[in-house]
Amino acid sequence: MAFITSGAAAVSGASLTARRAFTGAAVCPVPAGPAAPTAATWSMSAGGLRTFLVGGNWKCNLSKDAITSLCKELAAAPDLETDKVEVVLAPPTPYLDHTRSVLRQDFEVAAQNIWVGGPGAFTGETVAEMIKDVGCTWVILGHSERRNLPQIRETDDFIAQKTKTALSHGLKVMFCIGETLQEREEGRTLDVCVRQLHALVETIEAGDWKDVVIAYEPVWAIGTGKVATPDQVEEVHEKIRHYLAKDVNEKVAQETRILYGGSVSPGNCNELAQLPDVDGFLVGGASLKASFLEVIESFKSDLAATV
Repeated sequence: MAFITSGAAAVSGASLTARRAFTGAAVCPVPAGPAAPTAATWSMSAGGLRTFLVGGNWKCNLSKDAITSLCKELAAAPDLETDKVEVVLAPPTPYLDHTRSVLRQDFEVAAQNIWVGGPGAFTGETVAEMIKDVGCTWVILGHSERRNLPQIRETDDFIAQKTKTALSHGLKVMFCIGETLQEREEGRTLDVCVRQLHALVETIEAGDWKDVVIAYEPVWAIGTGKVATPDQVEEVHEKIRHYLAKDVNEKVAQETRILYGGSVSPGNCNELAQLPDVDGFLVGGASLKASFLEVIESFKSDLAATV
């Protein structure tokens, strides 16, 4: 399946200016390519169907004291309207228990990884049972750093199996997909995303998707300051939704939340939140500061766009 590399995608519920950029942000160039195929007739916008979700991936950052201080700052904000927005934070594994103990109760906690199986002689690994035991309800799987760092190189099938394990133990999953800069420049963005998703489609049942959130994170935009344009983001999200409709079913396609991640910040989140197929964000560096609360507030832009 070829990815659209020229022309604006047809979207439901919004009219986008082709390849517009955020103020002050570097933008990935769009390579020349074949004419865009005719858009499928199946389309939909959020319209309040999918609850906005904002995830914060702290990666391998922060100390115990820094986490305590940050959680105090995050606690200063008003209570969440949990029927309109969910917030999930993912600290490093040694701090999962501590984070859950000091974090406000209307924020959930995620692990950044789990082992593919159950307890046993697996030195250095952490199993789903342990993650749940310390109060986690989510796990991030398939992040590009685990897919692409040469020291790790997790495969599509391995990530899909870990996802199945997490779901079987009652954990919800943020399932990350996304292309490298080279893959985008070669016009293979959708091919890569579909390949990564296909492994999961082949591994879990249709009923499992209620506990899966897809996070589209173009690798070239993660922590680089380069940001995908609104058209680039919506185009991929819409095509992901069409893929789910075709290879799983339309109910899953309509109900599965698709987050965007890649240099999301208080400065660009409101514009992105208005896109009809963006259901929230998975945030990296910007989640390490109290200004992360501004990203959470972008759910109001999402709601305003559906009125």
